[in-house]
Amino acid sequence: MFPARQFAAATTALLPIAGAFFVFFFLAVDSRAQGSPGVCEDAAELAVLPSPVAPWKGAPLRVVFAAEKPLAGEFSLIAPDGSVAAKSRERHGGPPYFWFAEVASPAVGTWRATLARDRASAECSTITREIAVRDDEPPPPSATPGGVWPLRNAWNRATENLYSAWIEKLFDAPLDAAPSWPALHEVLRDRSRNVLFNHLGLGEDEMGLIIRPDCADLPYFLRAYFAFKMGLPFGYSICSRGGGGAAPKCPTWSSIQNPEAGPSPPKQKTASSGLAAQRPGLAASFGRYLPTLANGVHSGSGRTLASDDNTDYYPVPLTQETLRPGTVYADPFGHVLMITRRVPQSDGAAGVILAVDGQPDGTVARKRFWRGNFLFAQDPVLGSPGFKRFRPVVRDKNGVLRRLTNDEIAKNPQYGDYSLDQSKLGSEDFYDRMDDVMSPEPLDPLRAIKEAITSLEEQMKVRVTSVENGRKFQNSGRGNADMPDGAAIFETIGAWEDFSTPARDLRLLIALDVVRGFPDRVARRPERYAMPKGKSTADVKAELQSVLASELPARKFSYTRSDGSAWTLALKDMADRAVDLEMAYNPNDCVELRWGALAKSDEASTCKRYAPSAQRAKMTKYRMWFRERRRPPRV
Repeated sequence: MFPARQFAAATTALLPIAGAFFVFFFLAVDSRAQGSPGVCEDAAELAVLPSPVAPWKGAPLRVVFAAEKPLAGEFSLIAPDGSVAAKSRERHGGPPYFWFAEVASPAVGTWRATLARDRASAECSTITREIAVRDDEPPPPSATPGGVWPLRNAWNRATENLYSAWIEKLFDAPLDAAPSWPALHEVLRDRSRNVLFNHLGLGEDEMGLIIRPDCADLPYFLRAYFAFKMGLPFGYSICSRGGGGAAPKCPTWSSIQNPEAGPSPPKQKTASSGLAAQRPGLAASFGRYLPTLANGVHSGSGRTLASDDNTDYYPVPLTQETLRPGTVYADPFGHVLMITRRVPQSDGAAGVILAVDGQPDGTVARKRFWRGNFLFAQDPVLGSPGFKRFRPVVRDKNGVLRRLTNDEIAKNPQYGDYSLDQSKLGSEDFYDRMDDVMSPEPLDPLRAIKEAITSLEEQMKVRVTSVENGRKFQNSGRGNADMPDGAAIFETIGAWEDFSTPARDLRLLIALDVVRGFPDRVARRPERYAMPKGKSTADVKAELQSVLASELPARKFSYTRSDGSAWTLALKDMADRAVDLEMAYNPNDCVELRWGALAKSDEASTCKRYAPSAQRAKMTKYRMWFRERRRPPRV
């Protein structure tokens, strides 16, 4: 993400809150090294975040160390009496790399957050920062008249690294897990995940705020939440969705200094609400802001042209340094995901990029990067897809918020990562480049195909939840979901948006193609794989086809039929039913039909509900989009 540059000296940021000053975060190097320029270059740019913003004995003390480089060592929180209250050698991320420690009931006095480094010179062996823990509860921060929240800090390498660390810890789970949550507020209220839980001392995460972003909202909500807690600038663009042969454009920008410039009319989708938003105070101000934000952003916000300066996102090069937590992926057909973790290639296992996305029903789930989840296509009408980062928002000399231009980002030593590289790649080139970034060393082809099958299996199980939500909608007695016309079936509002699955099913059909075509992909690019000695490319291709023949029938999942009973399917069943999946997205059909059950089969015997004939006629007309694996542009 950032070029390898170093600040000349350590700085400490102090915040004015209610008339007092509290240590908030540091860009730190060990004080013994400050007089020796160049001695501790690898320890530079270390960001330290204590939480809450004003530590006191009545709240848990959480501390994050984040660094650009993979420093090795033990992180400790040392109490005022000199005892070690918490320690950890577990380094997360990369990059940025970070450590985390927590003390449930910190003693009053001066604490030391220390990183004792391995294999470092004496001058650079220990990095320490002091944290003052007070005896009494500090006065809470208050709102700023005319703004949504007060500004205390600026976006730079330190705050971006802390943002990445916060994102990774927020969605952390074992690699073989497939975590999902019914809503984003379920994640934010989990104090074991959220380092910034009640960070402002307002009880702001215990006020019952309901936060249910869809895929386009999710990155904005997370960025806004972090900015709100950290006192950072924030804003968003009011963009078109594109159409008429043109990519989306963003003629208007609204910041937290001028929230009245927000969108009109609202798009009437589920956003954020709750009693908390009706209360006075800073936390309520944030709660009231989220629905405005949700009404202002959409999938077109991420598909703006890569060369456009008037956007919320800017494109980055495809490297291990840039594809870090917090980076957003905008696919050309309207879906948006956010990277939460990068797992490097090791011990023969491929490298992995994990991301989360939001769904219209409010579900937030983690996904692996692969061709079935991350679609890529170049078409000027669709805009510029690919990996992008939030454009930094800064205060000018007059105190007015603005966004950095592409040229300013490219020249800024804190960023320097604006790139048009992705816009020059064709589809196959993009996926080949991503393979090289995630797994620089050749992959074991047998292991690689099984990992692709695992990704397909995860994608299928996520669809189970979406179809089940549609079954529950049917049972609610609210009637049929209205089906829109044309390309709007992929992007609309109301029950159709919440419970239909056309976009998901299109991606699933592509995923099935990817898995079934994996042997051909290896044969096309054998140099990318560690081909077994003594075996030809044709031998390996035949072996991979054998793996498909054995693995697809063995990978099973279950869904709930219309009568509440469970029915088990295998991935092979879904591969065989790919043609039926071209018309399986309508929530007004029974779930058996949505899983491609054969007419008059035992599986279909419980089906009692069918979409209206007029909707069936539309689906027949639109079937070619799914058969051709393409999403039509908006007119």
